[in-house]
Amino acid sequence: MLQQTRLAVVLGKGFYARFLSAFPTLQDLAEADEMSLLRVWEGLGYYRRARMLQATAHAVMERHGGCFPSDEKALLSLPGIGPYTAGALRSFAFDLPAPLVDGNVMRVFSRLFDDATPIDSAEGIKRHWQRADQLLDRDHPRLFNSALMELGQRICKVGVPDCISCPVAQYCRSSRPEFLPVKSKAKAITSLEEHAVFVLDHGQRILLHQEMGKRRGGLWRLPIREKEYLAEALLLHELTYTITRYRVRLFVYELTSVSMQEGESWVPVEELEAYPMAAPYRKALSAVMGS
Repeated sequence: MLQQTRLAVVLGKGFYARFLSAFPTLQDLAEADEMSLLRVWEGLGYYRRARMLQATAHAVMERHGGCFPSDEKALLSLPGIGPYTAGALRSFAFDLPAPLVDGNVMRVFSRLFDDATPIDSAEGIKRHWQRADQLLDRDHPRLFNSALMELGQRICKVGVPDCISCPVAQYCRSSRPEFLPVKSKAKAITSLEEHAVFVLDHGQRILLHQEMGKRRGGLWRLPIREKEYLAEALLLHELTYTITRYRVRLFVYELTSVSMQEGESWVPVEELEAYPMAAPYRKALSAVMGS
């Protein structure tokens, strides 16, 4: 959950507790139907993570009898597990010597070594992983990685760091740490518009579309139509949301009837809560329904 999502969101908004309550064991997660899985994950975005978690649960149940392996090669063979997750599992769960690099660690290393290599470049990533491996306390990997990450989170933080409180300040080579780390030039934000329709059938059913593809496959949303088709329709709601490098302006129009398209279905109003939706569409639908 913490991949691409801040700790304050994962814990503060109850996502972690809600997920564990719904799927307390690997077997529960492996056996869950996709609709239930996506509904519990709703609001976190990057839904591929939820599918990878379930695929990993399947693999651990089938290959390892329900027990997570501690071997690096075995961990890396599991769906969705790369060097970072493998390192986190080996050091935190098993207290085995494994380097670990996240955004906090990269910030610490960039300042400690006065390194202006972009942290999102191949060279920068490789360099920081090498440093993590070289500096790792192999007798106490869990404590070391925890301390290193917390150093970046609490002291060597974004912006101006608290150098006075830093326990490794005497080794820091940076004279202007507030300008580090460096990132590659960000990609330009592209503006898009989405024109959705709200169709309520006798107050009992709402027309929804089930999405396809890797990003939002399995999620439901209000149907999309061409703007020209909605020239005479009543605009009910609009909102703006951001996804990766896109800033999307979503418009929702009211229609009394519409020709159904592939992937669209009538959903009973009382069952809407069970249908997983991307957060912007859930918010828009709640707004137009007055809930």
